[in-house]
Amino acid sequence: MGSHEIDFKIMGDDMQIVEIELDPEETVIAEAGAMNYMDSDIQFEAKMGDGSNPSAGFMDKLFGAGQRILTGESLMMTHFTNHGNRKQSVAFAAPYPGKIIPMNLAETGGNILCQKDAFLCAALGTKLSIAFTKRFGAGLFGGEGFILQRLEGDGLAFVQAGGTVIKKRLENQTLKVDTGCIVAFSSGIDYDIQRAGGLKSMVFGGEGLFLATLRGTGVVLLQSLPFSRLADRIIRHAPSHGGHRKGEGSVLGKLGGLLDGDGF
Repeated sequence: MGSHEIDFKIMGDDMQIVEIELDPEETVIAEAGAMNYMDSDIQFEAKMGDGSNPSAGFMDKLFGAGQRILTGESLMMTHFTNHGNRKQSVAFAAPYPGKIIPMNLAETGGNILCQKDAFLCAALGTKLSIAFTKRFGAGLFGGEGFILQRLEGDGLAFVQAGGTVIKKRLENQTLKVDTGCIVAFSSGIDYDIQRAGGLKSMVFGGEGLFLATLRGTGVVLLQSLPFSRLADRIIRHAPSHGGHRKGEGSVLGKLGGLLDGDGF
């Protein structure tokens, strides 16, 4: 099944929205809860499957849903279809600060691999499945675990990333990356995990114990602020159980408490 040809525009800076324009009877698929707003003739339906194979039986759809559960996503996908007689729009937003990246799968060899929580939405006809990492080390120590998400098709797919996004083109080259900073990469890239230097560097370097090694020819998308890193920093500085907030330093933290009337 060929993907629907959708038009889009991306709005905003650090909290972006992608607005997708659908012709009559065109459909876009999205993660549950990603929709921001839509025109009156757009109707949505939760379905078990991505709709890339209309003739798929119940067991095939159930197997696909099981794969989504393995990647930590919801059981169902939401299909948004324009049932009107003119162009209509539906918009989707990422759940955290960052960028939305459009990817034309026809220009990346028909498929890409991405982190399991990177997918946002895609034209109907895009197939979503899982891909297991080839090496035990990559699965055990990589930020993505054993499972990556594979997007296949010939249309547009949109992935989300935290912070600033960098697109790199590798020509039979090798790139070492913090495991959490990888957003997506094309199928010509080989993914592996290596130790981050010697024992002293691994323990005291602050860069984690392992780095991802991307090698080959293709496109790599990187993010400057993985959501896990942002969440860890927020949790670290969240109020403690005693109700007192954790400051950046002991003096400033107590001063902030005085200003709020908390006392020492």
